[in-house]
Amino acid sequence: MARQFSGFEDDHRALIAAQPMFFVATAGPEGRVNLSPKGMDTLRVTGPNRLVWLNVTGSGSETAGHLRLNPRMTVMWCSFARRPVILRAYGTARTVHPRDAAWSDLLPLFPPVPGARQIFDMTVDLVQTSCGYAVPFLDPVGERDTLRRWAEGKGDDGLAAYWADRNTATIDGYPTGLLADD
Repeated sequence: MARQFSGFEDDHRALIAAQPMFFVATAGPEGRVNLSPKGMDTLRVTGPNRLVWLNVTGSGSETAGHLRLNPRMTVMWCSFARRPVILRAYGTARTVHPRDAAWSDLLPLFPPVPGARQIFDMTVDLVQTSCGYAVPFLDPVGERDTLRRWAEGKGDDGLAAYWADRNTATIDGYPTGLLADD
């Protein structure tokens, strides 16, 4: 049975801290809904109604493009361990870029990650738990280091070129705001 909460409680924070991954969903006013798995040590619950997550370089930048047009976001965690539960946070979010004043306040919340390109700052208006009875048991082997090694190999100039080439528009053509002039 689903239960709803006005914000994160201690039990929710513990569940989130124990999960090796989370999922983020956004959508523009038209076009595709984006649902993306996230990992690494890139998410922080900073209050009962706020979470931030560090976004690293990827093949696209759907979340940033969607948020420019529609600030709604859902973040979800599944427990793959003994406790069968799914946790969702619903709310609105904004994109913080390295050029924004808030970047220097938020970036220290995370360990250094090469290729960090945005931070998403979410205001949560509803937290919901539901049963995870059909979620399988999974044992995480560990974090992949592939993205970290790839970004380190690119260096700052290579990452900037990659962003300019591949991360300035969503698959539906919405600008992502990654570059100051797009």
